[in-house]
Amino acid sequence: QVQLVESGGGLVQAGGSLRLSCAASGRNFRRYTMGWFRQAPGKEREFVAAITWSGADVNYSDSAKGRFTISRNSAENTVTVFLQMNSLKPEDTAVYYCAASTREPATTAIHYDYWGQGTQVTVSS
Repeated sequence: QVQLVESGGGLVQAGGSLRLSCAASGRNFRRYTMGWFRQAPGKEREFVAAITWSGADVNYSDSAKGRFTISRNSAENTVTVFLQMNSLKPEDTAVYYCAASTREPATTAIHYDYWGQGTQVTVSS
């Protein structure tokens, strides 16, 4: 059974930090590009960051560059991907989704095959 389970969301003040985690299991996600997307109320889902299976290539949205860092590690049956978010702003408030893609690079939601249920991030001003 394929599972992508996000954690680490919550409420934080502007300027604070959060670290999101996503545990992916049920397939050989070691060979997948892993990405983070977010969706704010009334808005479309948008790309945040992605990392290729080797970790050699990472991509960030303009809003994430310089503030967010994506990373990954692999255990025997689970790939975990992280999103370290610093200097958070109220406009970062959204549900954050982890996703997996067989493409590399992959910065578009349509290129992702598996999705988690999301974790809420709320940044207060």
